[in-house]
Amino acid sequence: MDTETVDTTQKRKGLFTALFRGATVPIHAKLMVAFVLLIVMTGTVFLIIGVQLTSKRVLTEAQNKVRNDLNAARVIYESQLQQIGSVVCYTSERTLLQQAINTGDITEALQELTSVADTSNLDIFGVTNKYGQVLIRTHNPGKVGDDLGHHDFIRIILNGGACVTSTVVFSQYEMEKESLALAEQAKIDLIDTPLARPISLSSVGSGMMLIAASPIMDDNHELLGIVFGGKLLNRNFEIVDLIKQTVYEEVKYKGQEIGTATIFQDDLRISTNVKNEDGSRAIGTRVSEEVYNQVIIQGEPWIDRAYVVNNWYITAYEPITNLGNEIIGILYVGVLEQKYNDIQRETILTFLGITIAGILVALGISYLFAKQVSGPISQMVVASKEVAAGNLGARVDIQTNDELHFLGESFNHMAESIQRRDQDLKEFATKRIMQSEKLALVGQLSANIAHELNNPLQGIITFSHLLLEDQQDLDTNCQYSLEKIVGQANRCKDIIRGLLDFSRQRPPDKSYYDLNLIVDDCVSLVELQALFHNIHIIRNLQADLPMAVIDPSQIERVFMNMIINAAEAMDGSGELTITTREIEETGEIEISFTDTGTGISEENLRKIFDPFFTTKDIGHGTGLGLAISYGLVRSHKGSIKV
Repeated sequence: MDTETVDTTQKRKGLFTALFRGATVPIHAKLMVAFVLLIVMTGTVFLIIGVQLTSKRVLTEAQNKVRNDLNAARVIYESQLQQIGSVVCYTSERTLLQQAINTGDITEALQELTSVADTSNLDIFGVTNKYGQVLIRTHNPGKVGDDLGHHDFIRIILNGGACVTSTVVFSQYEMEKESLALAEQAKIDLIDTPLARPISLSSVGSGMMLIAASPIMDDNHELLGIVFGGKLLNRNFEIVDLIKQTVYEEVKYKGQEIGTATIFQDDLRISTNVKNEDGSRAIGTRVSEEVYNQVIIQGEPWIDRAYVVNNWYITAYEPITNLGNEIIGILYVGVLEQKYNDIQRETILTFLGITIAGILVALGISYLFAKQVSGPISQMVVASKEVAAGNLGARVDIQTNDELHFLGESFNHMAESIQRRDQDLKEFATKRIMQSEKLALVGQLSANIAHELNNPLQGIITFSHLLLEDQQDLDTNCQYSLEKIVGQANRCKDIIRGLLDFSRQRPPDKSYYDLNLIVDDCVSLVELQALFHNIHIIRNLQADLPMAVIDPSQIERVFMNMIINAAEAMDGSGELTITTREIEETGEIEISFTDTGTGISEENLRKIFDPFFTTKDIGHGTGLGLAISYGLVRSHKGSIKV
């Protein structure tokens, strides 16, 4: 089967987009920047979250510690109160006191109570009658007869209560009645303290005491009197130092006591191991106004950081109340905030170091990863530039087990395909150039030969015709020979005409024309000829075939040549299919002629467009039909192939 195709190209206008190129940034740099931003952002977020969580955790742990420390301090404070209560309750059961009250002789009782007070380190110790009037004072024996019934710890027992303990505040006048030395100990000058509430007082003469009272009963369980005793807290450091020793174990941090304890009378430090700048105890300093408002005014504990005298502490404060549930003071414990700040700072620095180390490690890994990714890509970029510059032998060698390896292989296959296609195009172009040169040379030669032979041949034809017409009496052999001369001369004339047509191809006179119409015209011209009586012509023509810019007469000559060649190849019997279609990808129009003939051998296929080449018998073709058709199609910027 032979298939001959004629392509004519329609030029279509397209739109062009201007590309603006900025600075070229290597892909590994882009990857590195992306990785750096991601890592730094992630590290920063984790650092911020870590710092916040760490700070909160450290503060929470510190607050939990001081809360527990405050519980321990309260136990120590209450144990001191219970010790006083035990001494007082035990003393109230002694018959010596019953006898002293009943007889009015207090000499022996005074001596015994003084001994107990000294042994138990009581600052006040005494006895009242059943009406609350003082009968005995161990530290000021001459000062008796005053009424203590206004104090809750006395009133409760007068009302039938048992042994009671409490914290009370004695006025300066009451302190002086107990002992002038005790009143002097209780008196405290106020020291100006940062953040404390403003007050007009310069000193305080009252004193806060741990006190206990117990009834003295007769044999009938009737109240005879009351034993009372207590310790002054002002400038008494026994409890606060015991708290510090028990809870904080005298630990120091950077030369400072890490933990401190304080007992406040109202907002005034009356017993403390918090130190001033000169190392003395901060007696006379006051609590901050913020803590005062919450603990004294609102009655709520304070567990938070607070400014204590001259430094910041993580603190716990709780109110101290009397038997009437009135807030009269504060119990405080605190740990130096500096320690936790340093722990927090060290934790943050450690976290920051780990984060920075992680960032550096991640940067190193990302750099290696970026180079691993960008290396093959850079290799392909270089190879692509070489291919673009004309080095079609450029190849890449990407030894990875990922998509880049397959991309490299695809690039190599593409380069090989381009190289093969380039070689094929060069060979095709060479053949086309040789063909064009051959046709031009043959055309020039044909024109010269036709010009030189045309005049002699015209003479031969003319005189042979005259001889044939005038010499009627020639014998049969001469007549046959003369007719042979005329026939061959006419054949030579046809050959010369073909040579002239081949050498004098005029430029096409192009216009928009319907190729389907030319096919129909050609079929109409040949289908009634005898050669086509047994040939079935099938037309597969695209209905919406676009108009082509052609010379209708030249293209019709090409189509006629194709149709006649197909008919002769089928020996006048077979099927000829003519197809027209538009190639959407390129906008070209393709016309194909397909017959059911025997086809053309591979050897002859390379020579079919050569002038004077023919596979027909002698006398049945000049071999110029396809050569002329080739030239006409080329003049229309088309191609013809078999």
